Amino acid sequence: MTPHPLDRPIWSMLTGRQAHLAEGDARAVRIDRGYGVFGVAADDGAEAQAALAALVPNEGELWIVEGEPWPVPPGTREVKRAVLAQMVAEGAPPPPRQGEPVIILLGEQDAAQMAELADHAKPGPWGPATHRYGPFFGVRENGRLLAMAGQRILVPGMAEVSGVATWEDCRGRGLARTLIGHVMREMVALGETPFLHSYADNAGAIALYESLGFRIRREVHVLAIAKA
Repeated sequence: MTPHPLDRPIWSMLTGRQAHLAEGDARAVRIDRGYGVFGVAADDGAEAQAALAALVPNEGELWIVEGEPWPVPPGTREVKRAVLAQMVAEGAPPPPRQGEPVIILLGEQDAAQMAELADHAKPGPWGPATHRYGPFFGVRENGRLLAMAGQRILVPGMAEVSGVATWEDCRGRGLARTLIGHVMREMVALGETPFLHSYADNAGAIALYESLGFRIRREVHVLAIAKA
């Protein structure tokens, strides 16, 4: 049976549609350091694990996302592990709701505010070039970026909703729901099936995603490593 591209999302990403963002070789690759911290080995054999360890920065972490728990490569140490719920959208994306705020396309001029919001809301790893993954959208009020959402991982026929972030004092207004729905509609218009990842113990986020049409496909495992 052919493996599903989401069973090894980072491998599918960095050896497929986003191979232009990869550094490494056939044994192991990592994403361009400006974009983030994701890395992946071809397999868990000694040669591939050693190549993956060589891609770990001297300062900072490398994040591995796999369908099954991954062993710690020699010469590195485990920083943390977590379990994610991998969710895929079923059916048509939700239509806009009456009274939704104006949604704007974000760009280079918004990068500093996007990074500030990401640092506050912690939607996942964020680097100086993360906003360039693909289109990001936001809601502004009186010049302030209140919330944002966009895309990250691309695999055949699918795109990941990512970077969903809202300032704490702006939560409860439905901004995340509005932006996720917009991102989903943009993806579907391009022939992509939306998917996303949420920490498996974040019941509130998972309930929101389910209300937007996402269903849990499987659990995946995150391992963050650093130099030993």
